[in-house]
Amino acid sequence: MKQLALDIGLASVPTLDNFYAGANEAVLQHLRLWLTVPRSPVPCYLWGDSGSGKTHLLKGLQTRLLELGADMGWMDANTPEPTAFDTRWQAVVLEDVTWYNAAQQQAAFNWFVNAHTHQIAVFSSGTVPPADLQLREDLRTRLGWGHVFQLHHLSESERQQVLQEAAQARGLSLSPEVVDFMLNRFSRDLSSLMQLLDALDAFALQTQRTVTIPLIKTMLAADD
Repeated sequence: MKQLALDIGLASVPTLDNFYAGANEAVLQHLRLWLTVPRSPVPCYLWGDSGSGKTHLLKGLQTRLLELGADMGWMDANTPEPTAFDTRWQAVVLEDVTWYNAAQQQAAFNWFVNAHTHQIAVFSSGTVPPADLQLREDLRTRLGWGHVFQLHHLSESERQQVLQEAAQARGLSLSPEVVDFMLNRFSRDLSSLMQLLDALDAFALQTQRTVTIPLIKTMLAADD
């Protein structure tokens, strides 16, 4: 699967509004409901394969909180030195906990305990259900307490529909052959596909051409 190296600069920020739910409508509505006041302190854990939308949803939650003038604590597997818990946070996110090292697990446990004390919700995610996480037991059991949602990939027809709707929103017209080419030749997660659309939009505008399979190949050759 081709991974774009283009410096697009046009990719949209993940929000709850631009998340394509498919079979994941329940978790999307749960997060939207949580944003209403008063906000429930009950934790929520999202799990599913890579590309199923976990990070998009958590980033969308963060985006909305920032728009409301609130802040949240964020820790993921790439956080080298987690910060101390801040009582001003409106929520805590523990993203991609499957890969936490010992120091991150200790910090996550500390955040979780403090969040519970101050009635702050914890949103976490991983690739497997809480019971299957290879983490310290006191953290694993806390992650499994509360709301647990499994995220599912979009079906083939849903991906096609998403691509067509996203293309139309950008003023692009994609033939069924172009859609099939994109889905079969590139990374199939929606984030990568939306970046590809942004790149195609910019390249089609620059070259004053419609989006066709030869145009996509020309764009990729120029990128190489």
